[in-house]
Amino acid sequence: MIGSGIFSLSGKQAANVAGPAVILSFVVAALVCLLAAACYAELSSTIPVSGSAYTFSYVTFGEMWAWLVGWALVLELVTAAAIVARVWSAYFLATLNGFGVVLPDGLAQFFGPEAKVNLVAPLLILLLTAMIVTGTKLSSRVLTVVVAAKVAVILLIVVVGATHIKMENFKPFVPMERPAPATANPTLLGWMLDSSFGSFGLMGIFTAASAIVFAFIGFDLIATASEDARNPRKTVPQGMLLGVVVVTVLYVAVAIVMVGLRPYGQLGGAAPVSEAMEAVGEGWAADVVNLGALLALMTVIMVVLIAQSRVLFNMGRDGLLPKSLGRVSRVYSSPARAATAAGLAALALTLYPKVVELEELLVIGALFCFAFCAVGVLRLRRTEPNLERGFRVPLVPLIPLLSLAATLWLMLNLKTGTWTKFGIWMLIGLAIYGLYGRWHSRLANEESWDFEVGDTDPGTGGLQVIRHEPTELRVDRTPPKSNRGKHMRN
Repeated sequence: MIGSGIFSLSGKQAANVAGPAVILSFVVAALVCLLAAACYAELSSTIPVSGSAYTFSYVTFGEMWAWLVGWALVLELVTAAAIVARVWSAYFLATLNGFGVVLPDGLAQFFGPEAKVNLVAPLLILLLTAMIVTGTKLSSRVLTVVVAAKVAVILLIVVVGATHIKMENFKPFVPMERPAPATANPTLLGWMLDSSFGSFGLMGIFTAASAIVFAFIGFDLIATASEDARNPRKTVPQGMLLGVVVVTVLYVAVAIVMVGLRPYGQLGGAAPVSEAMEAVGEGWAADVVNLGALLALMTVIMVVLIAQSRVLFNMGRDGLLPKSLGRVSRVYSSPARAATAAGLAALALTLYPKVVELEELLVIGALFCFAFCAVGVLRLRRTEPNLERGFRVPLVPLIPLLSLAATLWLMLNLKTGTWTKFGIWMLIGLAIYGLYGRWHSRLANEESWDFEVGDTDPGTGGLQVIRHEPTELRVDRTPPKSNRGKHMRN
Protein backbone atom coordinates (compact mmCIF):
# COMPACT_ATOMS: atom_id res chain seq x y z
CA MET A 1 0.00 0.00 0.00
CA ILE A 2 2.88 2.39 0.71
CA GLY A 3 3.91 3.32 -2.81
CA SER A 4 3.54 5.96 -5.49
CA GLY A 5 0.21 7.13 -4.08
CA ILE A 6 1.90 8.91 -1.19
CA PHE A 7 5.24 9.58 -2.88
CA SER A 8 3.82 11.11 -6.06
CA LEU A 9 0.05 11.33 -6.51
CA SER A 10 -0.62 13.25 -3.29
CA GLY A 11 1.37 16.29 -4.44
CA LYS A 12 -0.35 16.40 -7.81
CA GLN A 13 -3.80 16.36 -6.22
CA ALA A 14 -2.84 19.09 -3.76
CA ALA A 15 -1.43 21.33 -6.49
CA ASN A 16 -4.18 20.93 -9.04
CA VAL A 17 -7.39 19.78 -7.37
CA ALA A 18 -7.78 20.21 -3.60
CA GLY A 19 -5.06 22.49 -2.20
CA PRO A 20 -4.27 22.02 1.53
CA ALA A 21 -7.66 20.28 1.86
CA VAL A 22 -6.00 17.27 0.25
CA ILE A 23 -5.57 16.21 3.88
CA LEU A 24 -9.35 15.76 4.08
CA SER A 25 -9.25 13.94 0.75
CA PHE A 26 -7.01 11.33 2.36
CA VAL A 27 -9.47 10.97 5.23
CA VAL A 28 -12.43 10.54 2.84
CA ALA A 29 -10.55 7.97 0.75
CA ALA A 30 -9.51 6.13 3.93
CA LEU A 31 -13.09 5.89 5.18
CA VAL A 32 -14.27 4.48 1.85
CA CYS A 33 -11.44 1.94 1.82
CA LEU A 34 -12.05 0.96 5.45
CA LEU A 35 -15.69 0.21 4.68
CA ALA A 36 -14.65 -1.77 1.61
CA ALA A 37 -11.94 -3.60 3.60
CA ALA A 38 -14.58 -4.75 6.10
CA CYS A 39 -16.58 -6.31 3.24
CA TYR A 40 -13.46 -7.88 1.74
CA ALA A 41 -12.54 -9.23 5.17
CA GLU A 42 -15.84 -11.07 5.62
CA LEU A 43 -15.78 -12.55 2.13
CA SER A 44 -12.14 -13.62 2.37
CA SER A 45 -12.78 -15.27 5.75
CA THR A 46 -15.82 -17.06 4.30
CA ILE A 47 -14.21 -18.07 0.98
CA PRO A 48 -10.49 -18.48 1.78
CA VAL A 49 -9.44 -19.13 -1.81
CA SER A 50 -7.05 -17.15 -3.99
CA GLY A 51 -8.45 -14.79 -6.61
CA SER A 52 -9.83 -12.00 -4.41
CA ALA A 53 -12.95 -10.24 -5.74
CA TYR A 54 -13.01 -12.50 -8.82
CA THR A 55 -13.46 -15.62 -6.68
CA PHE A 56 -15.95 -13.92 -4.36
CA SER A 57 -18.07 -12.86 -7.33
CA TYR A 58 -17.91 -16.35 -8.88
CA VAL A 59 -19.35 -17.95 -5.76
CA THR A 60 -21.84 -15.17 -5.05
CA PHE A 61 -23.12 -14.01 -8.44
CA GLY A 62 -22.05 -16.56 -11.05
CA GLU A 63 -19.67 -16.87 -13.95
CA MET A 64 -20.46 -13.85 -16.12
CA TRP A 65 -20.37 -11.34 -13.26
CA ALA A 66 -17.18 -12.94 -11.99
CA TRP A 67 -15.65 -12.45 -15.42
CA LEU A 68 -16.52 -8.74 -15.37
CA VAL A 69 -15.01 -8.32 -11.91
CA GLY A 70 -11.91 -10.27 -12.94
CA TRP A 71 -11.62 -8.16 -16.09
CA ALA A 72 -11.77 -5.00 -13.94
CA LEU A 73 -9.07 -6.49 -11.67
CA VAL A 74 -6.86 -7.06 -14.71
CA LEU A 75 -7.29 -3.39 -15.65
CA GLU A 76 -6.51 -2.28 -12.09
CA LEU A 77 -3.37 -4.36 -11.66
CA VAL A 78 -1.83 -3.86 -15.11
CA THR A 79 -2.33 -0.10 -14.86
CA ALA A 80 -0.91 -0.06 -11.32
CA ALA A 81 2.26 -1.88 -12.35
CA ALA A 82 2.83 0.41 -15.35
CA ILE A 83 2.21 3.65 -13.43
CA VAL A 84 4.38 2.69 -10.47
CA ALA A 85 7.19 1.63 -12.83
CA ARG A 86 7.09 5.07 -14.48
CA VAL A 87 7.13 6.83 -11.09
CA TRP A 88 10.04 4.59 -10.03
CA SER A 89 12.04 5.87 -13.01
CA ALA A 90 11.51 9.47 -11.82
CA TYR A 91 12.76 8.65 -8.32
CA PHE A 92 15.67 6.73 -9.80
CA LEU A 93 16.76 9.85 -11.67
CA ALA A 94 16.26 12.00 -8.55
CA THR A 95 18.34 9.55 -6.51
CA LEU A 96 21.20 9.69 -9.00
CA ASN A 97 21.11 13.49 -8.94
CA GLY A 98 21.10 13.48 -5.14
CA PHE A 99 24.33 11.51 -5.07
CA GLY A 100 25.99 13.76 -7.63
CA VAL A 101 25.47 11.57 -10.68
CA VAL A 102 24.12 13.99 -13.28
CA LEU A 103 23.08 12.33 -16.53
CA PRO A 104 23.41 14.19 -19.84
CA ASP A 105 20.16 15.72 -21.04
CA GLY A 106 20.12 13.36 -23.99
CA LEU A 107 20.03 10.38 -21.61
CA ALA A 108 17.95 11.91 -18.80
CA GLN A 109 15.03 12.41 -21.18
CA PHE A 110 14.49 8.64 -21.17
CA PHE A 111 13.99 8.48 -17.39
CA GLY A 112 11.07 10.78 -16.61
CA PRO A 113 7.56 9.49 -15.84
CA GLU A 114 6.18 11.41 -18.83
CA ALA A 115 9.06 10.71 -21.19
CA LYS A 116 7.97 9.83 -24.71
CA VAL A 117 10.37 6.91 -24.62
CA ASN A 118 11.07 5.56 -21.15
CA LEU A 119 13.82 2.96 -21.01
CA VAL A 120 14.01 2.36 -17.26
CA ALA A 121 10.40 1.38 -16.52
CA PRO A 122 10.18 -1.44 -19.13
CA LEU A 123 13.54 -2.85 -18.02
CA LEU A 124 12.39 -2.84 -14.39
CA ILE A 125 9.15 -4.63 -15.32
CA LEU A 126 11.12 -7.16 -17.36
CA LEU A 127 13.50 -7.88 -14.47
CA LEU A 128 10.74 -8.30 -11.89
CA THR A 129 8.69 -10.47 -14.26
CA ALA A 130 11.67 -12.76 -14.77
CA MET A 131 12.02 -13.09 -11.00
CA ILE A 132 8.34 -13.97 -10.59
CA VAL A 133 8.32 -16.44 -13.50
CA THR A 134 11.27 -18.33 -12.03
CA GLY A 135 9.47 -18.63 -8.72
CA THR A 136 11.41 -15.97 -6.84
CA LYS A 137 9.56 -14.90 -3.72
CA LEU A 138 10.28 -12.30 -1.12
CA SER A 139 10.77 -14.13 2.17
CA SER A 140 8.92 -12.94 5.23
CA ARG A 141 12.22 -11.66 6.64
CA VAL A 142 12.96 -9.61 3.51
CA LEU A 143 9.42 -8.26 3.45
CA THR A 144 9.70 -7.29 7.10
CA VAL A 145 12.89 -5.33 6.36
CA VAL A 146 11.31 -3.64 3.34
CA VAL A 147 8.16 -2.64 5.22
CA ALA A 148 10.23 -1.40 8.17
CA ALA A 149 12.34 0.70 5.79
CA LYS A 150 9.24 2.19 4.15
CA VAL A 151 7.68 3.08 7.49
CA ALA A 152 11.02 4.52 8.67
CA VAL A 153 11.12 6.79 5.61
CA ILE A 154 7.56 7.97 6.29
CA LEU A 155 8.42 8.69 9.92
CA LEU A 156 11.58 10.54 8.82
CA ILE A 157 9.48 12.76 6.55
CA VAL A 158 7.07 13.51 9.39
CA VAL A 159 9.71 14.16 12.07
CA VAL A 160 12.12 16.22 9.97
CA GLY A 161 9.44 17.99 7.97
CA ALA A 162 7.44 18.96 11.08
CA THR A 163 10.25 21.31 12.13
CA HIS A 164 9.88 23.31 8.88
CA ILE A 165 6.09 23.64 8.69
CA LYS A 166 4.83 27.13 7.92
CA MET A 167 1.25 27.72 8.97
CA GLU A 168 0.68 30.23 6.18
CA ASN A 169 0.94 27.35 3.71
CA PHE A 170 -2.35 25.99 5.06
CA LYS A 171 -4.21 29.18 4.14
CA PRO A 172 -6.66 29.09 2.57
CA PHE A 173 -7.28 25.51 3.68
CA VAL A 174 -10.06 25.09 1.09
CA PRO A 175 -9.12 27.34 -1.85
CA MET A 176 -11.85 29.12 -3.72
CA GLU A 177 -13.45 27.02 -6.41
CA ARG A 178 -12.09 27.68 -9.86
CA PRO A 179 -14.25 27.17 -12.91
CA ALA A 180 -13.22 24.38 -15.23
CA PRO A 181 -11.66 25.44 -18.53
CA ALA A 182 -13.88 25.06 -21.57
CA THR A 183 -11.71 22.16 -22.76
CA ALA A 184 -11.59 20.43 -19.36
CA ASN A 185 -12.88 16.90 -18.94
CA PRO A 186 -15.79 17.14 -16.42
CA THR A 187 -16.56 14.61 -13.72
CA LEU A 188 -19.47 12.28 -14.32
CA LEU A 189 -21.43 14.01 -11.54
CA GLY A 190 -20.84 17.40 -13.13
CA TRP A 191 -21.91 16.07 -16.51
CA MET A 192 -25.09 14.54 -15.05
CA LEU A 193 -26.03 17.76 -13.24
CA ASP A 194 -25.01 19.89 -16.21
CA SER A 195 -22.66 21.77 -13.92
CA SER A 196 -19.03 22.48 -14.78
CA PHE A 197 -17.41 21.62 -11.45
CA GLY A 198 -13.90 22.99 -11.58
CA SER A 199 -11.00 22.42 -9.23
CA PHE A 200 -10.65 23.26 -5.53
CA GLY A 201 -13.59 24.20 -3.34
CA LEU A 202 -15.61 21.53 -1.51
CA MET A 203 -16.06 19.42 -4.64
CA GLY A 204 -12.30 19.45 -5.12
CA ILE A 205 -11.96 17.46 -1.88
CA PHE A 206 -14.11 14.63 -3.24
CA THR A 207 -12.60 14.79 -6.71
CA ALA A 208 -9.13 14.42 -5.19
CA ALA A 209 -10.35 11.64 -2.88
CA SER A 210 -11.53 9.67 -5.92
CA ALA A 211 -7.97 9.67 -7.29
CA ILE A 212 -6.29 9.25 -3.89
CA VAL A 213 -7.97 5.86 -3.47
CA PHE A 214 -4.98 4.88 -5.65
CA ALA A 215 -2.79 5.29 -2.56
CA PHE A 216 -4.77 2.67 -0.62
CA ILE A 217 -4.84 0.02 -3.32
CA GLY A 218 -3.14 -3.02 -1.87
CA PHE A 219 -5.34 -4.15 1.00
CA ASP A 220 -7.58 -5.90 -1.52
CA LEU A 221 -4.61 -7.79 -2.95
CA ILE A 222 -4.12 -9.64 0.34
CA ALA A 223 -7.09 -11.79 -0.61
CA THR A 224 -5.25 -13.06 -3.70
CA ALA A 225 -2.89 -14.95 -1.38
CA SER A 226 -5.53 -16.53 0.86
CA GLU A 227 -4.51 -20.04 -0.13
CA ASP A 228 -0.97 -19.35 1.09
CA ALA A 229 -2.02 -18.17 4.54
CA ARG A 230 -1.84 -20.66 7.42
CA ASN A 231 -5.03 -19.38 9.02
CA PRO A 232 -6.75 -17.26 6.36
CA ARG A 233 -10.06 -16.93 8.17
CA LYS A 234 -8.29 -14.96 10.89
CA THR A 235 -5.10 -13.47 9.47
CA VAL A 236 -6.38 -12.19 6.11
CA PRO A 237 -9.12 -9.99 7.65
CA GLN A 238 -6.65 -8.76 10.27
CA GLY A 239 -4.11 -7.86 7.61
CA MET A 240 -6.64 -5.89 5.58
CA LEU A 241 -8.20 -3.90 8.40
CA LEU A 242 -5.01 -3.17 10.33
CA GLY A 243 -3.23 -2.26 7.10
CA VAL A 244 -5.82 0.36 6.18
CA VAL A 245 -5.77 1.88 9.68
CA VAL A 246 -1.97 2.09 9.92
CA VAL A 247 -1.38 3.58 6.47
CA THR A 248 -4.19 6.07 7.01
CA VAL A 249 -2.35 7.48 10.02
CA LEU A 250 0.91 7.60 8.07
CA TYR A 251 -0.65 9.14 4.96
CA VAL A 252 -2.50 11.90 6.82
CA ALA A 253 0.68 12.76 8.73
CA VAL A 254 2.72 12.99 5.52
CA ALA A 255 0.01 15.05 3.81
CA ILE A 256 0.00 17.55 6.70
CA VAL A 257 3.79 17.88 6.60
CA MET A 258 3.99 18.06 2.80
CA VAL A 259 1.38 20.83 2.58
CA GLY A 260 3.08 22.70 5.44
CA LEU A 261 6.50 22.66 3.78
CA ARG A 262 5.59 24.43 0.53
CA PRO A 263 2.72 26.39 -0.98
CA TYR A 264 0.33 23.85 -2.45
CA GLY A 265 0.82 25.19 -5.97
CA GLN A 266 4.45 24.01 -5.90
CA LEU A 267 3.69 20.37 -5.01
CA GLY A 268 2.94 19.11 -8.51
CA GLY A 269 6.42 17.82 -9.39
CA ALA A 270 7.38 14.27 -10.32
CA ALA A 271 8.76 13.59 -6.81
CA PRO A 272 6.88 16.08 -4.60
CA VAL A 273 7.92 14.70 -1.21
CA SER A 274 11.67 14.78 -1.81
CA GLU A 275 11.36 18.08 -3.67
CA ALA A 276 9.60 19.59 -0.66
CA MET A 277 12.40 18.36 1.64
CA GLU A 278 15.04 19.87 -0.65
CA ALA A 279 13.13 23.18 -0.74
CA VAL A 280 13.51 23.57 3.04
CA GLY A 281 17.23 22.75 2.99
CA GLU A 282 17.03 19.11 4.05
CA GLY A 283 18.82 17.65 1.06
CA TRP A 284 20.14 14.67 3.01
CA ALA A 285 16.60 13.75 4.04
CA ALA A 286 15.48 14.06 0.41
CA ASP A 287 18.15 11.53 -0.59
CA VAL A 288 16.91 9.11 2.05
CA VAL A 289 13.33 9.62 0.86
CA ASN A 290 14.38 8.86 -2.71
CA LEU A 291 16.11 5.65 -1.66
CA GLY A 292 13.13 4.62 0.41
CA ALA A 293 10.81 5.38 -2.49
CA LEU A 294 12.88 3.23 -4.85
CA LEU A 295 12.70 0.31 -2.43
CA ALA A 296 9.00 0.83 -1.74
CA LEU A 297 7.95 1.18 -5.36
CA MET A 298 9.97 -1.83 -6.50
CA THR A 299 8.29 -4.13 -4.00
CA VAL A 300 4.88 -2.66 -4.88
CA ILE A 301 5.41 -3.55 -8.55
CA MET A 302 6.49 -7.07 -7.65
CA VAL A 303 3.50 -7.67 -5.39
CA VAL A 304 1.09 -6.25 -7.99
CA LEU A 305 2.52 -8.51 -10.71
CA ILE A 306 2.21 -11.52 -8.41
CA ALA A 307 -1.41 -10.61 -7.68
CA GLN A 308 -2.07 -10.16 -11.40
CA SER A 309 -0.61 -13.57 -12.15
CA ARG A 310 -2.88 -15.11 -9.48
CA VAL A 311 -5.98 -13.56 -11.03
CA LEU A 312 -5.02 -14.75 -14.53
CA PHE A 313 -4.11 -18.14 -13.06
CA ASN A 314 -7.58 -18.56 -11.54
CA MET A 315 -9.34 -17.36 -14.69
CA GLY A 316 -7.28 -19.86 -16.67
CA ARG A 317 -8.21 -22.67 -14.25
CA ASP A 318 -11.85 -21.81 -14.83
CA GLY A 319 -11.44 -21.83 -18.62
CA LEU A 320 -12.47 -18.18 -19.04
CA LEU A 321 -8.99 -17.52 -20.39
CA PRO A 322 -6.76 -20.09 -22.15
CA LYS A 323 -6.35 -23.10 -19.92
CA SER A 324 -2.56 -22.92 -20.19
CA LEU A 325 -2.61 -19.86 -17.91
CA GLY A 326 -3.99 -22.06 -15.13
CA ARG A 327 -1.02 -24.39 -14.97
CA VAL A 328 1.99 -24.44 -12.72
CA SER A 329 5.37 -24.76 -14.41
CA ARG A 330 7.06 -28.10 -13.73
CA VAL A 331 10.43 -26.36 -13.95
CA TYR A 332 9.86 -23.36 -11.69
CA SER A 333 6.87 -24.58 -9.61
CA SER A 334 5.11 -21.27 -10.27
CA PRO A 335 2.28 -20.11 -12.58
CA ALA A 336 4.93 -19.08 -15.08
CA ARG A 337 2.64 -18.50 -18.06
CA ALA A 338 0.22 -16.34 -16.09
CA ALA A 339 3.13 -14.36 -14.65
CA THR A 340 4.62 -13.89 -18.11
CA ALA A 341 1.31 -12.64 -19.49
CA ALA A 342 0.93 -10.22 -16.58
CA GLY A 343 4.46 -8.88 -17.01
CA LEU A 344 4.22 -8.45 -20.78
CA ALA A 345 0.91 -6.58 -20.46
CA ALA A 346 2.40 -4.21 -17.87
CA LEU A 347 5.55 -3.76 -19.96
CA ALA A 348 3.50 -2.82 -23.02
CA LEU A 349 1.53 -0.24 -21.04
CA THR A 350 4.68 1.38 -19.65
CA LEU A 351 5.58 2.32 -23.22
CA TYR A 352 2.57 4.65 -23.33
CA PRO A 353 3.96 8.15 -22.56
CA LYS A 354 0.86 9.35 -20.70
CA VAL A 355 0.31 6.24 -18.60
CA VAL A 356 0.69 8.24 -15.37
CA GLU A 357 -2.48 10.12 -16.32
CA LEU A 358 -4.41 6.85 -16.20
CA GLU A 359 -4.44 6.59 -12.41
CA GLU A 360 -8.20 7.19 -12.42
CA LEU A 361 -8.60 4.15 -14.69
CA LEU A 362 -6.92 2.05 -12.02
CA VAL A 363 -9.16 3.59 -9.35
CA ILE A 364 -12.41 2.93 -11.22
CA GLY A 365 -11.41 -0.72 -11.65
CA ALA A 366 -10.80 -1.01 -7.91
CA LEU A 367 -14.03 0.79 -6.98
CA PHE A 368 -15.97 -1.49 -9.33
CA CYS A 369 -14.69 -4.47 -7.34
CA PHE A 370 -15.43 -2.70 -4.03
CA ALA A 371 -19.08 -2.31 -5.06
CA PHE A 372 -19.45 -6.00 -5.91
CA CYS A 373 -17.93 -7.04 -2.59
CA ALA A 374 -20.37 -4.82 -0.66
CA VAL A 375 -23.33 -6.38 -2.46
CA GLY A 376 -21.75 -9.83 -2.10
CA VAL A 377 -21.78 -9.58 1.70
CA LEU A 378 -25.49 -8.79 1.68
CA ARG A 379 -26.28 -11.58 -0.77
CA LEU A 380 -24.36 -14.29 1.11
CA ARG A 381 -25.86 -13.19 4.42
CA ARG A 382 -29.29 -13.80 2.90
CA THR A 383 -28.64 -16.93 0.84
CA GLU A 384 -26.06 -18.68 3.06
CA PRO A 385 -26.58 -17.40 6.61
CA ASN A 386 -25.02 -20.45 8.28
CA LEU A 387 -21.62 -20.37 6.59
CA GLU A 388 -18.59 -20.23 8.83
CA ARG A 389 -17.27 -16.67 8.86
CA GLY A 390 -13.95 -15.86 10.48
CA PHE A 391 -14.93 -12.19 10.43
CA ARG A 392 -18.40 -10.69 10.31
CA VAL A 393 -19.11 -7.14 9.16
CA PRO A 394 -20.88 -5.38 12.03
CA LEU A 395 -24.20 -3.58 11.67
CA VAL A 396 -25.31 -5.42 8.53
CA PRO A 397 -26.90 -4.19 6.28
CA LEU A 398 -25.82 -0.66 7.29
CA ILE A 399 -22.04 -1.02 6.77
CA PRO A 400 -22.23 -2.77 3.35
CA LEU A 401 -24.81 -0.23 2.17
CA LEU A 402 -22.61 2.64 3.36
CA SER A 403 -19.66 1.04 1.56
CA LEU A 404 -21.69 0.73 -1.64
CA ALA A 405 -22.95 4.33 -1.41
CA ALA A 406 -19.49 5.76 -0.67
CA THR A 407 -17.97 3.76 -3.51
CA LEU A 408 -20.58 4.95 -6.00
CA TRP A 409 -20.13 8.55 -4.82
CA LEU A 410 -16.39 8.44 -5.53
CA MET A 411 -17.04 6.82 -8.89
CA LEU A 412 -19.36 9.71 -9.79
CA ASN A 413 -16.50 12.11 -9.06
CA LEU A 414 -14.26 10.48 -11.66
CA LYS A 415 -13.91 12.15 -15.03
CA THR A 416 -16.17 11.28 -17.95
CA GLY A 417 -13.10 10.39 -20.01
CA THR A 418 -12.23 7.78 -17.38
CA TRP A 419 -15.74 6.34 -17.59
CA THR A 420 -15.51 6.23 -21.38
CA LYS A 421 -12.23 4.30 -21.28
CA PHE A 422 -13.61 1.97 -18.61
CA GLY A 423 -16.76 1.36 -20.66
CA ILE A 424 -14.69 0.48 -23.72
CA TRP A 425 -12.55 -1.88 -21.62
CA MET A 426 -15.62 -3.65 -20.21
CA LEU A 427 -17.18 -3.96 -23.68
CA ILE A 428 -13.98 -5.62 -24.88
CA GLY A 429 -14.23 -7.94 -21.89
CA LEU A 430 -17.83 -8.84 -22.69
CA ALA A 431 -16.84 -9.59 -26.27
CA ILE A 432 -14.03 -11.90 -25.11
CA TYR A 433 -16.40 -13.66 -22.74
CA GLY A 434 -19.08 -14.05 -25.40
CA LEU A 435 -16.71 -15.30 -28.07
CA TYR A 436 -14.38 -17.41 -25.93
CA GLY A 437 -14.95 -17.64 -22.19
CA ARG A 438 -18.59 -18.67 -22.24
CA TRP A 439 -17.91 -21.63 -24.53
CA HIS A 440 -14.60 -22.78 -23.06
CA SER A 441 -15.33 -22.32 -19.37
CA ARG A 442 -15.17 -25.19 -16.95
CA LEU A 443 -18.78 -24.52 -15.98
CA ALA A 444 -20.05 -24.91 -19.54
CA ASN A 445 -18.03 -28.12 -20.03
CA GLU A 446 -18.22 -29.58 -16.54
CA GLU A 447 -19.22 -33.07 -17.70
CA SER A 448 -16.35 -33.36 -20.17
CA TRP A 449 -13.72 -31.25 -18.37
CA ASP A 450 -10.40 -33.05 -18.39
CA PHE A 451 -7.20 -32.36 -16.49
CA GLU A 452 -4.00 -32.84 -18.40
CA VAL A 453 -0.63 -33.61 -16.88
CA GLY A 454 0.68 -30.39 -15.41
CA ASP A 455 -2.75 -29.09 -14.51
CA THR A 456 -3.24 -28.09 -10.93
CA ASP A 457 -6.17 -27.28 -8.78
CA PRO A 458 -9.39 -27.39 -10.87
CA GLY A 459 -10.13 -23.78 -10.01
CA THR A 460 -12.89 -21.65 -8.63
CA GLY A 461 -15.38 -22.87 -11.19
CA GLY A 462 -15.98 -25.90 -8.99
CA LEU A 463 -16.55 -23.98 -5.79
CA GLN A 464 -19.59 -25.40 -4.07
CA VAL A 465 -20.86 -24.79 -0.58
CA ILE A 466 -21.37 -28.18 1.05
CA ARG A 467 -22.89 -28.09 4.52
CA HIS A 468 -22.63 -31.30 6.51
CA GLU A 469 -23.18 -29.25 9.65
CA PRO A 470 -24.64 -25.73 9.93
CA THR A 471 -21.26 -24.06 10.48
CA GLU A 472 -19.05 -26.07 8.14
CA LEU A 473 -17.77 -24.79 4.80
CA ARG A 474 -15.82 -27.06 2.51
CA VAL A 475 -14.44 -26.18 -0.90
CA ASP A 476 -15.12 -29.02 -3.31
CA ARG A 477 -12.56 -28.92 -6.11
CA THR A 478 -13.75 -31.95 -8.08
CA PRO A 479 -15.85 -31.34 -11.18
CA PRO A 480 -19.54 -31.94 -10.41
CA LYS A 481 -21.05 -34.96 -12.14
CA SER A 482 -24.63 -33.79 -12.30
CA ASN A 483 -26.85 -30.71 -12.11
CA ARG A 484 -25.21 -29.30 -15.21
CA GLY A 485 -25.25 -25.48 -15.19
CA LYS A 486 -26.91 -25.29 -11.76
CA HIS A 487 -24.46 -22.71 -10.49
CA MET A 488 -24.88 -20.51 -13.56
CA ARG A 489 -28.67 -20.66 -13.28
CA ASN A 490 -28.48 -19.68 -9.63
